Amino acid sequence: MRRTVPFPPVEEQLTYIKKGLAELIREEDLRERLIASAKENCPLRVKAGFDPTAPDLHLGHTVLLRKMKHFQDLGHTVIFLIGDMTGLIGDPTGRNITRPPMTREEIERNAETYRAQVFKILDPQKTEVRFNSEWLEPLNYVKIVELCSKYTVARLLEREDFSKRFKEGIPISVHELLYPLAQGYDSVALRCDVEMGGTDQKFNLLVGRELQRDYGQPAQIVATVPLLEGIDGIEKMSKSKGNYIGINEPPKVIFRKTMKISDELMWRYYELLTDMPLSAIANLRADVAAGRRDPMEVKMDLARQLAADYYSEAEADAAREAFDREVRQHLEPADTETVNLPEAARSEKGVRVDKMLAAVGLAESVTDAARKLKAGAVEINGEICKDLLLQEPASLLVVRLGKKWKRVKAEL
Repeated sequence: MRRTVPFPPVEEQLTYIKKGLAELIREEDLRERLIASAKENCPLRVKAGFDPTAPDLHLGHTVLLRKMKHFQDLGHTVIFLIGDMTGLIGDPTGRNITRPPMTREEIERNAETYRAQVFKILDPQKTEVRFNSEWLEPLNYVKIVELCSKYTVARLLEREDFSKRFKEGIPISVHELLYPLAQGYDSVALRCDVEMGGTDQKFNLLVGRELQRDYGQPAQIVATVPLLEGIDGIEKMSKSKGNYIGINEPPKVIFRKTMKISDELMWRYYELLTDMPLSAIANLRADVAAGRRDPMEVKMDLARQLAADYYSEAEADAAREAFDREVRQHLEPADTETVNLPEAARSEKGVRVDKMLAAVGLAESVTDAARKLKAGAVEINGEICKDLLLQEPASLLVVRLGKKWKRVKAEL
């Protein structure tokens, strides 16, 4: 497909593409491909695959999606590949046990949610969405044997996780050995110029590069992106580890989780999760180091930007205002419900706090309320309350128990 608008200069494209990449194999090959693309006025075909093994995407996934967007910004064709067939195998990358197989129904359900989520980043008009069942499912036994003949077991066992399991005597199923070949064949079927993935996918991406040569195609360029640390700053972002920020989570949650990251990790998030140029990030970091900018405010700018990326500017502003009000000023949320004092909590001497907490839904029962009062988990009008009875209550009680709030009109 030819373009009607010229591509940006090649060196400008390379600079934009390289931002946030972990490795590029090989840069000179990509430069040549970009020169030819500009000369022929024909966009590169850039692919990244996602196995729909979980229903929701988190910010760790968006590092790759954002880099795909950068290729899209430059005018190249981006292919969002849903691995509905490879998902049935289960990617063994980084695992020391065989992944339990998923059902076709689970994969199709998750794939549908992926489609909805990725277009929060990618332009749907410029994105080619493909499923690898399109070419993998029709492969007959002869074709599968032909594919397997392109690679040796010894070379597959060079993969770190396979090698480790083999040395430790941990079983490796034959279908797991087929996974890199199936992923590599995707690149053959799509005639990819560039394939992208996380650093943990490097082996599989290189298999695709070699298979293309075997099938008489130019070898794809391999571009890997770093694995994003979760909000704990230690392990890779993962829903199973609870250190993730989901792009489908409410704006307030995205904002608050982002504010939990360390000041040092903040710069990595700026680099990998925003389109801000590296020079601008460096200047911002210098301003913080010199005391010209408050790191809290800079982190709030980041949190607001991330919320705006997946929602609207207005919702991102509301998330920032809520954080400032609720966390920094320790005030109740602006949308806190106001209720009348329940009759069960009224007494001649004042307000029975335990009965009030249970009646307005802040505690599961009166007994639960009494236990939480004793533990100092209840705040009333900004102060910890351990008393079962408020003898001279204010006319309005702003009550907090954990993350739950209620305003209670307490006129007796």
